Formats: sequence, structure tokens, C-alpha cells
Amino acid sequence: MTTTPEHDAKIAKLTIAEVYPHYVAKVERKGRTVDELHVVIQWLTGFTPKALQRQIAKNATFEQFFAEATLNPQASLITGSICGYRVEEIQTPLTQRVRYLDKLVDELAKGRKMERILRSPPLS
Repeated sequence: MTTTPEHDAKIAKLTIAEVYPHYVAKVERKGRTVDELHVVIQWLTGFTPKALQRQIAKNATFEQFFAEATLNPQASLITGSICGYRVEEIQTPLTQRVRYLDKLVDELAKGRKMERILRSPPLS
């Protein structure tokens, strides 16, 4: 799925500090915890809670945030719709990564089991 250059630029310039409080509010409103949110963010980006707080404190844009992140190799297993886009079809890598994060937060808020959110292989 192709996004517009304007849309991609807008996403790139958003800061994690602007969006993070919305993530927290969403998961807490649905009975999940900030610690669970941090697990999800760390799984996708490699940022520990402390490193995440540094990104927030320095007002990193999503462009900077994901440039410094170590994307989980399993991230390509994240599929589905978020904000009207199928994440697996988004062509712009940065926009896709931001939507991966949005999708994981959404799954957490919807009560999915952590093993499914983190794309853990089923136990045999």
C-alpha cells in the first residue's frame, strides 16, 4: 500500500514524546500496564525502558527513534490493519515501522496474550 509523501513526512516528524502518552493512556484504559507497554516497545525496537525515556527526553522524532532502534527480525510477522492501512503492505519503511508499533500497542490494548503480541512460536 502506498502512502503519500506528505503522510510519510508527517509521521517522520512526530516525536515519540508526543505519542507515548497516548500509548500509555490507551493501554491503561483497557486494563494493561505501562510495564507491558515497555515490553512490547522493547521487543520491537530494542529500547529498554531507560533508553526509551532518553528518547522521550531528547524529543526524538520517529525518524530519529527508528534510526537508533534495532528492529526485531520478527517484526515482519506483524500483519493487519491500523489507521486504515495494512501494515504488511506499507511501502515506506519508516511509516511501516511506526505502524508496527501502533499495531502492537493496539493488540496490547485489545487484550491479546503477550506471547501472540511478541510473535512467539507456539510451544510444541
